[in-house]
Amino acid sequence: MYRQQQLTALLSDRHILIAGYGREGKSTHALLQKLVPGISPDIACNDSEIYTFLQKATEEKRPYDLIIKSPGISTIKFEGRCNLDSITSQTDLFLQVYHDHTVAVTGTKGKSTTTTLIHHILDRTIGSKRHIILAGNMGIPLFDILDQLDEEAIVVAEFSCHQLENIHRAPHIGVILNLYQEHLDHYHDYHDYQMAKMQMMLRQQPEDHCFYCSDSADLVNRVAEVGPQVCSQLHPYAFSKELTQHTTPLKGNHNLSNIEVARQVTALFGITTSQFYAALDTFHGLPHRLELIGTYRDITFYNDSISTIPEAAIAAVEALQQVDTLILGGFDRDIDYTALADYLADPTHAGCRVSNLVFVGHAGARMLQEWTDRPDEPIQGRNTLVADDYDTIVRWTYQHTQPGHICLLSPAAASYDAFRNFEHRGDTFKALVKQYAQQ
Repeated sequence: MYRQQQLTALLSDRHILIAGYGREGKSTHALLQKLVPGISPDIACNDSEIYTFLQKATEEKRPYDLIIKSPGISTIKFEGRCNLDSITSQTDLFLQVYHDHTVAVTGTKGKSTTTTLIHHILDRTIGSKRHIILAGNMGIPLFDILDQLDEEAIVVAEFSCHQLENIHRAPHIGVILNLYQEHLDHYHDYHDYQMAKMQMMLRQQPEDHCFYCSDSADLVNRVAEVGPQVCSQLHPYAFSKELTQHTTPLKGNHNLSNIEVARQVTALFGITTSQFYAALDTFHGLPHRLELIGTYRDITFYNDSISTIPEAAIAAVEALQQVDTLILGGFDRDIDYTALADYLADPTHAGCRVSNLVFVGHAGARMLQEWTDRPDEPIQGRNTLVADDYDTIVRWTYQHTQPGHICLLSPAAASYDAFRNFEHRGDTFKALVKQYAQQ
């Protein structure tokens, strides 16, 4: 294994707790068994077990040297129970050894698409000479790719806020796409969430590069705040009208911005503009991200189940323009939906042309209540449905969506109230759309 000794040194002779035993926790355990078989880490599968192990460590006065935390577990749970400096992660350990091989993307929205696009461009252009590996928050634990690494490998990774918050060394090339309210249940406040993302540039060195979108107001504010602490090379980028002259496989200005940063990142590897566009033409978008399901009974259906914040729903409607039915709501995380209401009520934007609104779950119920009380009544004159059953919802959309127009699932809310994840929600919607297409 390439650089095995460096990784082994980080893990040897340590009292270790693996906090979380999902895909990443099991991956971490497997690597420990391989590299340091003499160590028997404690393994906590849930919050209760984490608290039990931490209490035992305190009582025995044998604190953990390393707490290797899975991304889904909030650091807040450890406050007052252990030395927070002992908390690490698979991402942190990987980057301490392989940061110089890593290109990483973070941001509230667009991470998966941009990460996959950068990987696709590099693989298409220099993949015959260098091993281009996709990993990270895409569902591929970093420790699972270690055997694929060599001196020429390039790891293109998606990193969430949870993966970045405890890192000691950032990737050689980092991208921060945007910052919006998200995952507030895992942080004390929005600023803490933002600062977790900003570790992408704060933990870089002078030889590193960080690209950030200057169209994102909150991101620009945070860059201004942390700028004096940043020593790497910063590259602001923005939506480029030049890209509108090219036919691209991704809809919407937000995706044109993602394409622009992918172009700039891959240029660091010597990829020319002509090579970039040739590779871009062969790229296909990811499922559940403005995914075209098909046209049935003269209605075109799109699945944007990845949309869990209002800004994502706004971007989706703007990208498609002809949305007649919009499905909103799900698990309520107390996100502010004022911007979405403003958008739907604004006669200068495509949102004002949405005729039908579906409100789902507690988030949908709150939207409806808040918007009904507004003086400008953003739901006035529109057909509305309040329902949690997607079978009922899809039947209703077939009955109310104008022929030649679009029905869009872009919920602006999480899915955990009724589904395992956003993929489960999107797959359910797609299956029902096709099921009722012939009725």
